[in-house]
Amino acid sequence: MDFVDFHCDTLYKCATSNLKLDDSLMEVSQYENQKNRWLQCYAVWIPDDCSIDMAQRLLKKSVKIINDECKRLNIHFINRNENIVSAFKNNLNSALLTVENAKVIGDDLRNIRLLSSMGVKIMTLTWNGSNQIGDGAEVLNSDGLTDFGKIAVKEMERCGIVVDISHASDKLFYDVAQIAQKPFIATHSNSRTVAGNKRNLTDDQFKIIVQKKGIAGINFHNEFLNTDGNKSSKYDALNHIERFLALGGVDSVCIGSDFDGCTLPDDLSGKVRLSDLYELFLKENYSEALVKKIFCENALNFFQNFDKSRIM
Repeated sequence: MDFVDFHCDTLYKCATSNLKLDDSLMEVSQYENQKNRWLQCYAVWIPDDCSIDMAQRLLKKSVKIINDECKRLNIHFINRNENIVSAFKNNLNSALLTVENAKVIGDDLRNIRLLSSMGVKIMTLTWNGSNQIGDGAEVLNSDGLTDFGKIAVKEMERCGIVVDISHASDKLFYDVAQIAQKPFIATHSNSRTVAGNKRNLTDDQFKIIVQKKGIAGINFHNEFLNTDGNKSSKYDALNHIERFLALGGVDSVCIGSDFDGCTLPDDLSGKVRLSDLYELFLKENYSEALVKKIFCENALNFFQNFDKSRIM
């Protein structure tokens, strides 16, 4: 089984708790000693209450950790100049660096180029609050992209950094959809129709992602899986996928687990393996061809579409 996971917060835990990437406390440590080919996107989470200076120090520390840990664990760290699809196919275990919350760039576009030079391939524009880019999903009377945010989105595309709209306010989402010239992503966002949380995507938003050749990663956080988080289970993940498939998303659904950064349902906590979920999907009469798309192929196709897209 090959798989790509678009989001985890493991790297943040390493940077703030002095833990190793493969520490037994880490949910992604389940991957160790498996013969599956995998690519994990490791996010540097920047909390909303971080100052710009603190955020940049956290980023630099995290970049050093991911480089050192990948060398120690024989995980291939995909650098800025590599083709992601080729790197995935040529290595058993791969790591991709992402940033969650563009607050880290401050108000200086040069920092986007700096992130690209560090190997950052995806950046979430906001977390739940506001930053210089725009408003997150939890902002009351939220607005869309700021004037700086509009310029920053264009600079990210120019520098080869994928725009991630997870955590975005609805207005910010539609602003991105209007100005983006490359496919964009919701790395860890579910269906708002299935679970009515403002962090999830509306049907209309997901249809736009499909139209733009983007992708949405299914998030395992219990509050995003089920409106009553206490009742969430792995079967809710199936419900979200079913909804997205019904909206024409056969090429636009993937996995964005949010491991090490969320509260998991009981049947997804502990050392539940993604391979177990893979088998569950097969038992629920998903064809193996479709399951392969959800767990891996859609992600690789997204990266190919992003690289092929041209900025006018």
